[in-house]
Amino acid sequence: MSTIDNKHRTQQILVAGPAWVGDMVMAQSLFITLKQRSDAVEIDVLAPAWSNPILARMPEVRDAINLPVNHGEFGLFRRYKLGKSLRKKHYDQALITPRSYKSALVPFFAKAKKRTGYRGELRYGVINDIHSLDKNILKQTVQRYVALALDDDLTQAPGIPYPKLTVDENNLQRLLTELELNLEKPVIALLPGAEYGEAKRWPVEYYAQLANKLCHKGLQVWILGSKKDYEAAAIISERNAAVNLCGKTRLEDSIDLLSVCKSAVTNDSGLMHIAAAVEIPIVALYGSSTPGYTPPLTDQAKIHYLALECSPCFKRECPLGHTNCLKNITVDDVFDSLNKICK
Repeated sequence: MSTIDNKHRTQQILVAGPAWVGDMVMAQSLFITLKQRSDAVEIDVLAPAWSNPILARMPEVRDAINLPVNHGEFGLFRRYKLGKSLRKKHYDQALITPRSYKSALVPFFAKAKKRTGYRGELRYGVINDIHSLDKNILKQTVQRYVALALDDDLTQAPGIPYPKLTVDENNLQRLLTELELNLEKPVIALLPGAEYGEAKRWPVEYYAQLANKLCHKGLQVWILGSKKDYEAAAIISERNAAVNLCGKTRLEDSIDLLSVCKSAVTNDSGLMHIAAAVEIPIVALYGSSTPGYTPPLTDQAKIHYLALECSPCFKRECPLGHTNCLKNITVDDVFDSLNKICK
C-alpha cells in the first residue's frame, strides 16, 4: 500500500533529491514508482541547479526547484526563505532522500503535511513520518529511494522500475552537426571519469589500449565526460582516432549522444547511470565501490568487479596505494565483454 492518501484530488508531492548525478538518475525509480501507484500525483523535485537538465528528461517530474545552497552548506536562512515560498504549493507529502538534518528543512519550512524520511541526525520533528532503514533488506541505494514511497513494514526489497531518460532528437542532430560526428560506423563510448575520486577510475592507459583495439577493429570511439576529464581523454585518444568530447558537451548532451552509441565502457559514475537509462549495453568497471550497492539499472550490463579482500572501501583514493581493484581488471577482459554484450 502506498503512503500517499487515496483521494480523488491530485496529490502534491515534493521530493528532496540527492546531490550526485548517478543518484539523481536512480531517483527516477522513485518517481516512476509514485506514478505507478497513483496517476493522481504531481511531483516536484528539490535539487541543485545542475540537475535541471536531467530532471527535464524525466516525464514523471512536473517541476525542478533549485536548492540555493552549495553542496555541504547549511544555509539556514536561504532554506527557510525557499521553504516559505513553497507553502502556496500545499504539498501533501515530502519524501526526503538524503539522511541529513539540513535536507529536511525546506520541506519542513514549506509545511508539507507528511514529511517522510529515514531516521538520521536527530530529525525528529522536521520529519514526522520516520522510516526505519533495514540495510539487510534495502541493500541498494535505489531500493532505499523506492521504499520511501511504500509503507514502513517491508519484509523484502521492493521491485525497481528502471530509469528511462527521454532523448531530444533535435538536440542530437544539432550535436552531430556542430561536433562533426557521424553514425556511419558503430560507436563505442568510453566514460573514463568518476567525480568521486581516483579509486573509482580504471587506469587511463587501459582506456587508451582499449581505444586502440576498438579503432583497429573499425569502430568509432567517442570519449565523454566533463572538462575535468579532458586531459585523461587526450591521453586516451593520442594514438588512435578516438574523438575527445570531454568538456565540449553539456550534461543533457551526454544523454542524447549516448543514446546512439552501440555500447559504453564506464567507471561507476553518473554517466554510467545515464548510459543505462538510455538503454544501451554497458560494460561497468567497479573499484572502491560495489555493484551490490549502486548497480547499473539495466539488464544489458556486464560488470567487472574483483571483490578483493580490501573491497569495497568506498574511499576516494586507495588507502593501500595500489588500486589493484581496478588495475587487475585487464584490457583483454573488458574487450571480450564488449564483444559479447554487443552481439
